[in-house]
Amino acid sequence: MFSRSVFAAALAATFTASAAFAQTSSPGYFIPPSQQQSAPAPQQQARQAPAPQFTMPPLPNVPDLPAAPPPPTPVIGVLSVPDVLRNSTAAQKVQVEIQKREQALAAQAQDARAQINDEQQQIAAQKSALTEAAFDAKVQDLQNQVAATRTKFQLKNQAIQNSGQIAIHQVELELIAIIKKEAAAHGMNLILQQDAVALNFPGFDITEECTAELNKLMPSVPVPPSIVTPGMTVNQDTQDGQDGQ
Repeated sequence: MFSRSVFAAALAATFTASAAFAQTSSPGYFIPPSQQQSAPAPQQQARQAPAPQFTMPPLPNVPDLPAAPPPPTPVIGVLSVPDVLRNSTAAQKVQVEIQKREQALAAQAQDARAQINDEQQQIAAQKSALTEAAFDAKVQDLQNQVAATRTKFQLKNQAIQNSGQIAIHQVELELIAIIKKEAAAHGMNLILQQDAVALNFPGFDITEECTAELNKLMPSVPVPPSIVTPGMTVNQDTQDGQDGQ
């Protein structure tokens, strides 16, 4: 729900220069085509004995079940949960708060990028005065710093997203309670999601009523602090989105 583009762009830019610097300063290794070993020819597959024949036992018969009372006559209502959350003042305020935290984190990432660029330039300036081993050690230290910084910012971003999800979950719980009350008020016993309905008459739709009740009962919801906790992992969807920037 929340945009990660601001944070992801700053974080990706933080590590681009250092990665390129490490590639140009480290020696490469090349194996001439004449020295490459060709893959061995596949061996002829040995003949295998046929699998033994096995007859499955017959399926058990399903007995008749005792008669049960029929379900009630359906009284259908229709609801668009995405529309309710989109127009929820509480959800909107959560998004504003999360975007504010993302922007602050992006500014921190820019500062980290500037610091790493300065250290990169210092190492490049010292290259002629250093032994090859000493220079390689400094490059490796910088790469380790880049990796640690990347992990730190990924965890901080994940903490921000977790805070937003906790707050939105509270809105969703309140919405569930409201849906039950609205359905009971209209005598409805079956509520369908709007995008699963091909034809919907206004009398069935309780989206606007649920939205108005949600905004009245929960105009806002607190967003918990975004704290990196021990053992926190980065959500794979978030990681893929950052790597794709």
